[in-house]
Amino acid sequence: MMGGPGAGPMRMGPRPDIKGQKVRPGTIKRVLPYARRYRWALLGLVLLTTLHAALTALTPLLLKFVIDDGIMPKRRDVVVALALLILGATIVDAIAVYSQTWLSGRVGQGLLYDLRTTVFTHVQRQPLTFFTRAETGALISRLNSDVVGAQQAVTTLLSQTISTLLTLVLVLSTMFILSWQLTVAVLVLIPLFLFPTRLVGRRLQRMTRERMTVEAEMASVMGERFNVAGAMLTKLYGNPERETATFSGKAAAVRDISTTLMVYGQIIPLALTVLTGVITAVVYGGGGILAIDGALEIGTIVAMIGLLTRVFGPINQLANMQVNVMTALVSFDRLFEVLDLKPLIKEKPGARVLEPGTNGTAAPDIEFDHVSFRYPNAKDVSLASLESIARRGQDRPSDAWVLRDVSFRVPAGKLTALVGPSGAGKTTITQLVPRLYDAIEGTVRVGGEDVRDLTLGSLLGTVGVVTQDAHMFHDTLRANLMYARDDTTEQELVEACQAARIWDVISALPDGLDTVVGDRGYRLSGGEKQRVALARLLLKSPPVVVLDEATAHLDSESEAAIQRALHTALTGRTSLVIAHRLSTIREAHQILVVAEGEIRESGTHDELLAAGGLYADLYRIQYGGENGASSDRRPPVRTARRGS
Repeated sequence: MMGGPGAGPMRMGPRPDIKGQKVRPGTIKRVLPYARRYRWALLGLVLLTTLHAALTALTPLLLKFVIDDGIMPKRRDVVVALALLILGATIVDAIAVYSQTWLSGRVGQGLLYDLRTTVFTHVQRQPLTFFTRAETGALISRLNSDVVGAQQAVTTLLSQTISTLLTLVLVLSTMFILSWQLTVAVLVLIPLFLFPTRLVGRRLQRMTRERMTVEAEMASVMGERFNVAGAMLTKLYGNPERETATFSGKAAAVRDISTTLMVYGQIIPLALTVLTGVITAVVYGGGGILAIDGALEIGTIVAMIGLLTRVFGPINQLANMQVNVMTALVSFDRLFEVLDLKPLIKEKPGARVLEPGTNGTAAPDIEFDHVSFRYPNAKDVSLASLESIARRGQDRPSDAWVLRDVSFRVPAGKLTALVGPSGAGKTTITQLVPRLYDAIEGTVRVGGEDVRDLTLGSLLGTVGVVTQDAHMFHDTLRANLMYARDDTTEQELVEACQAARIWDVISALPDGLDTVVGDRGYRLSGGEKQRVALARLLLKSPPVVVLDEATAHLDSESEAAIQRALHTALTGRTSLVIAHRLSTIREAHQILVVAEGEIRESGTHDELLAAGGLYADLYRIQYGGENGASSDRRPPVRTARRGS
């Protein structure tokens, strides 16, 4: 069988990366706060469950009186009265069960909402590295199957536990009153049934965790292949047999572990069937002999048989309960594992607000003061259970410095360009400004304030970013544009699109701004997506603008149009721009040349060409000449000098 990663059938039995995992101590204690929010509804659920358990034990007892006190002495009035009482108890029990179901659903769905929003909010606070490492399918699995499993622990299992225990206590007590001899015999046999459930309980817990993991891996494969980018890659480079083998390997793992779980799960029902036969034989045989000897009445035997049918259900639930509780605790444990991952980027207590500027007001400057940076290790930002590579032990920590002792200042209201070879650290510099990461050493300042001392909301409100790969949600153009500012008017949308030179394209579409852009905006060309992203930036209107190769996908004509739009958009704003085409930043007030994580050169275009250093080499490589004036093969797009 051809195989990509994870291809091939899965061996039976627990995987070595999972079999040693157990539910962490304290998990049950951490569940209680989630249940406490619904304490009154849960109290009502307990009362209704108690009523149902009492009525369950009452009905067989009434049958005894019907036979012994009504039918045998031939008293019609007693038979009718007891029959009506049984009917009333049945109706009340039905109402109790209905109300119990309604309350259980209300609590369950409320808990489902609480857990999902808590985990979703916490995940959004994680650093960018978390999302570059975690498998999307594994992460989504935590918000779906694990949340549902945790919700069932608090609702279904809670009501089931109370109902089971109360029913057993009341039924066995009633049986003991009717015939202590038969009840003792039943109690002696019950442990023989509970014993095998303890043997399989722990194994089922471990296998349940493994099934959740392999299902998440299968979901990751589907998620990566079913989005537009993944589908395009597989069509251009993929091998259909290899893709099928990769998916079939994941699906086989799910199949095998699910089959094993089903087999182990049948042990409990089979044991119950045997126990039922044995206990029934004991009650009929022993009860029959006692009746012949005159020690028991006929109605008592009938009542004992009726009570026995109400014992088997709770015993089965009690046996399954250990498995269900452990399964639910595994779900909670996996959720708490995510919630325990502390975000690296946190807002300090008492953080100050950086007041956002607008056009016409002074924009803040940006300063890097001896900044050094390296990306955090996996253990600090992610979970091995969310990364198949980490689970296979193939991930290695890295201590390589991406930036080393970087110091520079971006003057307020001016344009500073970052140039240099790929992998030099340019994008990392731009990511430190809005605190996508924090510097390991040194300080990044905006408006003279350490970014770590500012509120995250005010910092992100001040800094606007357009990345090289402009992301679009699977929604309308209008929704994607208004993501920057949800109170945008129709006129402002049109003006921003016109300024970004995209309105002619949008207005020609049948649905205009209500056109759905598709997954990740793939119904738009690269240049169109980039101009929509620039329009989104213009709607945000931030005083600080960071452009990471924002014109990389544009042709010459589109680039010229965007440069004219930026001429107006960047006026009066502090701008930090990564540029690949050096002709686009010839008029920048300051050009910083980055190489191997260090600032190697700085100055204007003419100064750097005259210095004959790395910038001059990069320029000659692009345009093949000795100087900027004569070597540029096309007229340079002039970006307005701030303050000129």
